[in-house]
Amino acid sequence: MPRIAIDYTPAYEQGGGIGRYVRELTSALSQIDTETTYKLFVSGAHHNNLPNILGVNFSWKPTRLTPRWSARLWHRARLPLPVEWFTGNIDVFHATDFALPPTLPTTKTLLTVHDLSFIRVPNTASPSLKTYLDAVVPRSVKKANHILADSQATKDDLIDLYDTPKNKITVLLSGVDKRFEPITDTASIEQIRGKYGLRDKRYILSVGTVQPRKNYSRVIRAISNLQEKGLDVHYAIVGGKGWLEDEMYQTIEDTQLQDYVHVLGFVDDDDLSALYTSSECLILTSLYEGFGLPILEAMACGTPIITSNISSLPEVAGNAGILVDPLDIDAITNAIYSMLTNSSLRAQHIEAGYQQVKKFTWEQSAIHLKSIYDGLLHS
Repeated sequence: MPRIAIDYTPAYEQGGGIGRYVRELTSALSQIDTETTYKLFVSGAHHNNLPNILGVNFSWKPTRLTPRWSARLWHRARLPLPVEWFTGNIDVFHATDFALPPTLPTTKTLLTVHDLSFIRVPNTASPSLKTYLDAVVPRSVKKANHILADSQATKDDLIDLYDTPKNKITVLLSGVDKRFEPITDTASIEQIRGKYGLRDKRYILSVGTVQPRKNYSRVIRAISNLQEKGLDVHYAIVGGKGWLEDEMYQTIEDTQLQDYVHVLGFVDDDDLSALYTSSECLILTSLYEGFGLPILEAMACGTPIITSNISSLPEVAGNAGILVDPLDIDAITNAIYSMLTNSSLRAQHIEAGYQQVKKFTWEQSAIHLKSIYDGLLHS
């Protein structure tokens, strides 16, 4: 049987978008392919810390070498230690998070590039991370046999910024898990709202790591504008601590919205559908996104969306939701006001969202990925 190794480290280490992408895609792959031998490489893990395996043709290949030390050895020191030292013999290695480790010459390589935000909006990346990505990503893109981009926007950036040949890049769209659906149990909704301090509060929701690229400060200023208009609305942010977050907290203080902005951190996956369902809308007005998975999750839960009119976000939103200039606070303010006060507009966007989200399933993504693996195996 063909032997394919997947870097599962982001799924193990990260609770955010990339981690979810790897978890969901690998899980869907296990449902559609029982013939290929899959080896899940995990940096910074031990067998005792790993969950039950996905299927009989999947096996864990962990190393206690942490991601930080892996990066130091492979990408800073350029130590030519092939990843096969950990995975055993393989035919394809799929690097799922921007960086391709050393491999044996006989191994075909696939690299996922989620976005190039560290180039497009450099001031929103931490300096150390940007320095690392600026060195590692172009080198990995050049070396890989093939590249996966999360969206057409990311593919266009790879071509524009790295002069990558078009035929070397395939767009692999994400899906949305079937657990995301409207929650109709009122008691369950109230219990989860209470758990996160949102009981009896009318709120809009954002989902994403706390970092400048997510543009939370401008949304907070829009909330302040709405408060001045007499619209009593709260803002809940779901996402882990990131970097350069001081500006956001300063904005909360400047606008005196300490009682209205709720930074929830990571929440249980099982609670997300209820948080989407009970929110007035999802707002994802990022300065750049490689895809924008929360848009799909919100649509699946019957929640209308407001998102940016740039990068990949119009691709994901389609004709559902309101698209705005993420730099225009007045536009963000007006979009939220319209979504909260115009019931027919809400209903229109909710229905459009239900139709749009049908285009994205992890099963379709996994089938597409399997065809890419097959192409590499036979090239």
